[in-house]
Amino acid sequence: MPELEFKGKKLKLNEEGFLTTPELWDEEIAQFLAKQAEGIEQMTEEHWKIVNYIRNYYLQKGQAPMIRKMVNETGISLKHIYELFPSGPAKGACKVAGLPKPDGCV
Repeated sequence: MPELEFKGKKLKLNEEGFLTTPELWDEEIAQFLAKQAEGIEQMTEEHWKIVNYIRNYYLQKGQAPMIRKMVNETGISLKHIYELFPSGPAKGACKVAGLPKPDGCV
């Protein structure tokens, strides 16, 4: 299992780069993961809108939201979400949000 070190914390990742210790997640770790996983140099307000939506949904329901629901509730088009997170909402945004790999994500 791969590990990344960030400010003295060891972040354990699964073989696909998803955080296995989501309780360590915070906004600084999100920015670090965004750069590592997606090549995002600076998180914008739109990045945070998606990450916070996914994270809050997961914490309330125990699963990542369906993409259509995310698009409808955030008002950010799917095309733009892919511009924000090149590997997509399921892989890229969930990694940055510190969540496990969503079901049905290939």
